[in-house]
Amino acid sequence: MAKESFVSALVGAGIKPSPLSIIATGRGKNPTPVKQFINTAWRKWTDEADADGLTDFYGMQTLIAGELFEAGECFVRLRPREISDGLSVPLQLQLIPSEMLDPTYNEVISTGRIQCGIEFDKIGRRVAYWFYRNLPGDMMTQPTLGNTRYRVPANQVLHLFRPIRAGQIRGVPHTLAGMVTLAMLDLYDDAELERKRVAALFGAFVKKTPEATEDEVNPFDDGTGGSAHSSNPADVVLDFDLEPGAVIELPEGYDVSFAEPADVGGAYEMFQLRMLLRAAAGFGIPYADMTGDLRQTSYGSIRAGLVAFRRRIEAMQHQVMAFQFCRPVWLRWFDEAMRVRAIEGITATAFTSAPDLFTVVKWIPPKWDWVDPLKDRQAEKLAVDAGFKPRSDVVEAEGYDPEENDNRIKADQERATQLGLKFVTLKTEIIISPSEDDFAEEDPAAPPPTGAERVAALYGFG
Repeated sequence: MAKESFVSALVGAGIKPSPLSIIATGRGKNPTPVKQFINTAWRKWTDEADADGLTDFYGMQTLIAGELFEAGECFVRLRPREISDGLSVPLQLQLIPSEMLDPTYNEVISTGRIQCGIEFDKIGRRVAYWFYRNLPGDMMTQPTLGNTRYRVPANQVLHLFRPIRAGQIRGVPHTLAGMVTLAMLDLYDDAELERKRVAALFGAFVKKTPEATEDEVNPFDDGTGGSAHSSNPADVVLDFDLEPGAVIELPEGYDVSFAEPADVGGAYEMFQLRMLLRAAAGFGIPYADMTGDLRQTSYGSIRAGLVAFRRRIEAMQHQVMAFQFCRPVWLRWFDEAMRVRAIEGITATAFTSAPDLFTVVKWIPPKWDWVDPLKDRQAEKLAVDAGFKPRSDVVEAEGYDPEENDNRIKADQERATQLGLKFVTLKTEIIISPSEDDFAEEDPAAPPPTGAERVAALYGFG
């Protein structure tokens, strides 16, 4: 659950590009913006991006986020393809788990050094990565060949991890702090469960009362291992059955007591809560998201917790996913797309003369679901109306491309006009403090209305 919460927050449905190119192509009064051709080519390639053919480009982001949560790092290899392979752009991506790069491989070489499986030159630049040919522990690895390494140039590999200190070269899973707690808690729960299971095996006990004499025998044992209530010695019954409504007559001097297993105690639930809170803090995940337990949350507490959580996630979205993965993939894809002329409206001459005019892009993370949509939308509207932020930022925060969003709105309005459709649009304004002029006809003798009554009267709600 903690992993799913982290992955859904980090990438959601995908961190998507919004080209910022302002160049338009075509003749006439309304030339087509180049960004539309770029978006079309990109969407077509995203379905072909995975070298394993299991998902699309945004599904690969989900897999990468999962690797970051569990291992702290992930490798992506850029795999050039032949034009004859039939791809729209001859480029695919291969995900490589962190265990494929041996962290114990350290060696000094003539051109520099190899540290933790990464080759550096003499000035500390990454030159290559030494990956295993097979996944460690893979049953398909040939014993005679062993698991040898092969060298991959650094310009073909993307190393994704969140650096937490200067000079760090490998990723560290941020789940370590919470994993130890959960491991010990799991052992405790298993022991507690086993104790309850063993205690539940005992139903009742037959015991002698103080009045019983030593020569009296067990009324449920005939002395031969059989039941005292059976005439056949072959019927070996060492205990008696408890059935609903059963009446069993005991000889004088014997009594039956039923097992009363000890309860887990009233502090068990609070202990579990504290341990799960500790684990959630170690994972950097809100407790409610990790466990689904919303019993002790309120509007203010869950909102405050989500604000802090989203700030941490936004940092990883831009510093890791966008910068280390999306950005280099986009630039490499653009070069390959121009090489095979996969983007309409852009000539090779125009691109080579000013590539930055075409490749400029903004990566839009998935939108955050609001705790209180009405209040948040009102706050966004106030900020836009007051000029504190552009409207496009609000659209992008919801996971949409502003220009594409405006074009769709325009198309909807034009289609509605052509079909003769009319929709009632309420133009509302957010009034924080209505003036006295808005209530000039109020009865002077009446008590002054409250703020809620003023707003309701202003908008015709009351």
